[in-house]
Amino acid sequence: MTGKKTVLLSVEGLTKAYPGVVANDHVSFAIEAGEVHALLGENGAGKSTLVKMIYGLVRPDAGRMVLNGAPFEPSEPRAARASGVAMVFQHFSLFDALNVAENIALGMENPPKMRDLAARIREVSEAYGLPLDPDRLVGELSAGERQRVEIIRCLLQDPKILIMDEPTSVLTPQEVDILFKTLRKLSAEGTAILYISHKLEEIRSLCDSATVLRLGKVVDTCNPREKSARELAEMMVGQVLHVPHRETKELGDVALQLTHLSVNSVNPFGTSLKDINVIVRQGEILGIGGVAGNGQDELLAALSGETLSAGACVRLKGEPIGHLGPNARRKQGLLTAPEERLGHAAAPDMSLTENAMLTGALREGLVKNGFLDWGGARAFANRIIKDFDVRTPGPANAARSLSGGNLQKFVIGREILQRPDVLVVNQPTWGVDASAAAAIRQALLDLAAAGCALIVISQDLDELMEISDQFGALNEGRLSPLRNAVGLTVDEIGLMMGGAHDMEVAHVAE
Repeated sequence: MTGKKTVLLSVEGLTKAYPGVVANDHVSFAIEAGEVHALLGENGAGKSTLVKMIYGLVRPDAGRMVLNGAPFEPSEPRAARASGVAMVFQHFSLFDALNVAENIALGMENPPKMRDLAARIREVSEAYGLPLDPDRLVGELSAGERQRVEIIRCLLQDPKILIMDEPTSVLTPQEVDILFKTLRKLSAEGTAILYISHKLEEIRSLCDSATVLRLGKVVDTCNPREKSARELAEMMVGQVLHVPHRETKELGDVALQLTHLSVNSVNPFGTSLKDINVIVRQGEILGIGGVAGNGQDELLAALSGETLSAGACVRLKGEPIGHLGPNARRKQGLLTAPEERLGHAAAPDMSLTENAMLTGALREGLVKNGFLDWGGARAFANRIIKDFDVRTPGPANAARSLSGGNLQKFVIGREILQRPDVLVVNQPTWGVDASAAAAIRQALLDLAAAGCALIVISQDLDELMEISDQFGALNEGRLSPLRNAVGLTVDEIGLMMGGAHDMEVAHVAE
């Protein structure tokens, strides 16, 4: 945009307190029309509470907002949308069994006739470079296409401000490029974008300005293009960051072997595994990349024992375990941490002590003579909280009371501290800030250095290249041939993620 920009939204002294914590403490900042404005901060810094107040999900205790020169006090999201504020959440709210147009209609106050809405979806999605077929079932869409549905639903409201929470966590590098073109087009048309992300290179590439939050307060503002990613991270955490350190190591015996593993997905919209072959040795980290929805959840379920297979398809230290359930595998040393934190990795309404008991009972010796040792479970939970810097008042707090990143640290720490022989983790640093992500990666590297074999499933390719010894990519339930991660190029990774096999990948490598 050219010419002088006008302040579209000003936030002045917003404060919101909950029992035991001040989530936002006199927060003030402004967004101009057409500006892409980043909100930076560690987990628990107050970003989510702040955008929830702007979107009408939370009422502030003090302070005020001004939108387009008029007082702005949304009592609910409907009022915020009516004023021109739209939000794309980190977790999608879509129904798999409905098509694209039906899902979008559900989010509209007065949806037009389905035929007219379908035409409008095609028109808007094509105009913004996010083409969508309104007749396709959402359950058949990739994660990136589902995000398009959420974005188009917002764009049909003709928003003045678009809030985006971790929008690239489910996208490939190519999809990120497409999304950024769309956001730049919106910006050029005068739409302001409030952008939350832990991917600091993205912030540097996309955003015009940034407000940095720490412990609920604004501690800095900057032009992120004038800062390095490391400088931005250190502004967020208020201290010098330590880069994860990799030690050279000798690999041990084969710890985990998958041989012709094929498993049907229990989810009608899932992806079945097809002839997976893997060898992981003691001290080795196998990184598995891929676009979301290509069999990652199914692979973790097949390894955890939630989905059973022929015994010999999965071998742990040479012993067939494909027929064993989760507890039996845990007892023998194979531990897992799934992607979905609330409801799968942790029971939302149970305390952290109870959640520590759920997976730690066997390996931590928390069952004695048939009785649960709650004192031992509490001590175990406290050790996780201390060693992994989990921000919580204490182990009696429910899992759902933690921010996403802090719960992630608790879940990963709970498994690491049980000294697994093999650890399989899906999205270890998803939604976690730079400081915590570095700490988790270092903990995984330390675990491997101690002789554990790891499979790390992640959509963060930089993360996988940083810690992996071997790399493979899942595509439609098939795993590419494994490659040495050192020296692997972006082009090679892209081919592997797209489903290229031996000849094509070898050709790129020549």
